[in-house]
Amino acid sequence: MGEADDSENRRSRNSFGAWAMTGPTGPVSAAQPVEHGGALPEAADLVVIGGGVAGVTAALYAARAGQSVVLIEKGRIAGEQSSRNWGWIRQQGRDPDELPLVMEANRRWQELAAETNEDLGLERTGTVYLIRREADRGRYESWLPHAREHGLDTRMLSARETAEMFPDAAARWQGALYTPSDMRAEPWVAVPALARLAVRAGVRVREDCAARALDVEAGRITGVVTEHGRIRASRVVLAGGAWSSLFLRAHGVPIPQLSVRSTAAATEALPEFCRGGAADDRLAFRRRQDGGYTLAPSSYHEIFVGPDAFRALPSFRRQLMADPLGTAYRPWAPRGWPDAWSTPRRWQPDEASPFERCRVLDPPPNRAKVRQMARRFGAAFPGLGEIRIKRAWAGLIDTMPDLVPILDRCEALPGLVVLTGLSGHGFGIGPGVGRVAADLAMDRDPGHDLTRFRLSRFSDGSELRQGPHL
Repeated sequence: MGEADDSENRRSRNSFGAWAMTGPTGPVSAAQPVEHGGALPEAADLVVIGGGVAGVTAALYAARAGQSVVLIEKGRIAGEQSSRNWGWIRQQGRDPDELPLVMEANRRWQELAAETNEDLGLERTGTVYLIRREADRGRYESWLPHAREHGLDTRMLSARETAEMFPDAAARWQGALYTPSDMRAEPWVAVPALARLAVRAGVRVREDCAARALDVEAGRITGVVTEHGRIRASRVVLAGGAWSSLFLRAHGVPIPQLSVRSTAAATEALPEFCRGGAADDRLAFRRRQDGGYTLAPSSYHEIFVGPDAFRALPSFRRQLMADPLGTAYRPWAPRGWPDAWSTPRRWQPDEASPFERCRVLDPPPNRAKVRQMARRFGAAFPGLGEIRIKRAWAGLIDTMPDLVPILDRCEALPGLVVLTGLSGHGFGIGPGVGRVAADLAMDRDPGHDLTRFRLSRFSDGSELRQGPHL
C-alpha cells in the first residue's frame, strides 16, 4: 500500500469515531416517541399491515375512496427500509414491466408532496449512471428503447458531456445514462409526513401494534389479530417488507423472499457539485437537503443465511450467478431478525409473536464498506477535501428472485392483497404500488397489467425471468 493510500485510510479511521448518531436527522428508530397511538376500532373495511411508504400510501388511497382504514405498524412509521434507503425516486433503469408503475409514482410523489404542506426535500434533480467500464455501455444503451416506448426523457451522455457535468472530478468516466426527470427526497422526512396526510384523510394509524395473525373463517379473511386485540375486516393489505415471508409462511403461503443487508452513510455538509443521484459500478451518491451526500456501495449486499434463505437460495441462483462478487454470505442471521434460526415459525394468536419482539429492524452497518465508500468518494472528488462521515446505517431489503415485487391478491386467502419484495425500489415506486394495492383490495381495476407481479409465478411452473433491470 502506498503512502497516499495509507494516509487516506488513517483519515477515514479518524472520521469513523464521529459516527455516533449525533446528527439531527436520520433513519427512524425505536427510540423515537410514538406519534400515532390510541385505541383500535373493533372493525374496519380494510386493515393495512406495515407502515412503510407502500403501506402508508395504500391506506391513504383506500381512505380517499371512502373506505374505513386501519394501518398497524409493529414499530414506527418508516422505521425500517422506508427510512433507510438512498432517497432516490428513480425511473431510470427499471424493469420495463415496472416502469409504468414507477412513472405513475413519480407523478404521485409531486401531488402528495404539495398536499402534505411539509418540506419533503422533493426535487427533480435527475439520475446519472456513470460508465467507468466500457462493458456497461451496452447494458445502458440496450435500455433506451424501453425509455422511448414509455416517453421517458432518458438519454446517453458522451464522455465530454459527462466531464462537463462533473468538471472537478478526478475520475474520468466514459459517458453516462441520464434521466433528468428523476427526483430525490428525504426518506425519514417524507414517509412520516405521508402518514400524517393519511391520518388527515381518515386513516386510523397505530404504531407499536404488531399484527400476530389473520382471522380466517370458512376460507376467507374475517379480521386481523393484533397484540392489542382483534379488528374485524374482510380485506387486508400485507406490506410487511422483510417480515412478509415470515407472516405468510405462518399462514401456509411460502414465498422465495430474501432479506439482504445494504449499508449507507451520510457525510457532513460539503460543497454542491451534484444536485441529484449518481452511481458508477463501485459507488452511489445522492445530494441531501442538509448539504451532505448519502453514500452507498452500488451493487454490494450481504445475505444472512437462515431457514427461509436456505430454502429460497435455489430460486436466486440465476440472479446470484449474474453478479457473484456483489453478494457476501454471512453464516447466520442475528437473533430477532425475521430469518434467524431461533425465530419461531409458528405461534398462537394469543401469544407474543416475533413481530413484537423486534419493533424496528435496525441492522448495524458494515463499517469496512463505509470506510471504503468515504475513500472512493474522496478519491473521485478530491476538491471536496476531507470526507467526514456523520452517521452510517443499514437496512434489510426484501428482494425477489426476479427483482420485481409481488403485487397481487392471494388466492389461498381470499381478502388478502400481498405487496412485498420491492427489491430496493420501494421508496421511489411506493405511491404507485400503494395506489394499485388499494384498488386491488377494493376489487377495482388497477389500471396496469400486473401479470409479471402475480404471486403464483413462484408455483405455477413458469420460468422466472429477469428483465433488463439496471
